[in-house]
Formats: sequence, structure tokens, C-alpha cells
Amino acid sequence: QVQLVESGGGLVQAGGSLRLSCAASGRTFGRYTMGWFRQAPGKEREFVAAIGRTGINTYYTTSVKGRFTISRDNAKNTVYLQMNILKPEDTAVYYCARDSGVSGYDYWGQGTQVTVSS
Repeated sequence: QVQLVESGGGLVQAGGSLRLSCAASGRTFGRYTMGWFRQAPGKEREFVAAIGRTGINTYYTTSVKGRFTISRDNAKNTVYLQMNILKPEDTAVYYCARDSGVSGYDYWGQGTQVTVSS
């Protein structure tokens, strides 16, 4: 069983920055692609970013490219999401998840709230 715990959310003004962290339990963290998703009120959960096992390959949804950066530290079993130039439309609960590679994202964190005021 893998546990994912997000932290770092909060309230920030538009144009500000936040850094989200997701700490994973277990010894297999480095074997898996990790992703960040978000869900705004009344909307479906959407993909934000993902990072490959070694951290070399990264992927972003178009709306966050150039503003968000995903990274990981396999020694610390942690994946990060640096969010800059935040906009009110970035307001959502942010989740990290593990990509099983076969069955899609199989483990999810509890989420952390990000609120961007205008």
C-alpha cells in the first residue's frame, strides 16, 4: 500500500507563487512516473503535469506551461509542483498520483487546496 501526502497549498494573490510537495511512502517511488492533477469546484479533475522516473521527462497541460514546474527527489520520495504567476483560474484542489504504467494512476493523495485571489 502506497500513501501520498500533499502539502503546501494555501491562499495567494494573483501573480504569486506556491510550491506543492507530495511525499510518498514505500521503497518503490523511483520506479514510477508521478503526476499532479487538480479539480476546481463544479469541474472535472484535470491533468496538470507529470514527471518520469528519473525526472528527465516532464509533461504539462497547455494552460500551465511556462508557469508551473514539476520536479522530484527520489532520495526523499517526494514530487514537487512549483507554481508561479498564479491566476484565479488555477484555484482548485491539487492531487498527486502515481502512474502504475499499466492501469493508469492507481494511488492518489488526499489533495491540498490552492486558492488564488484576484
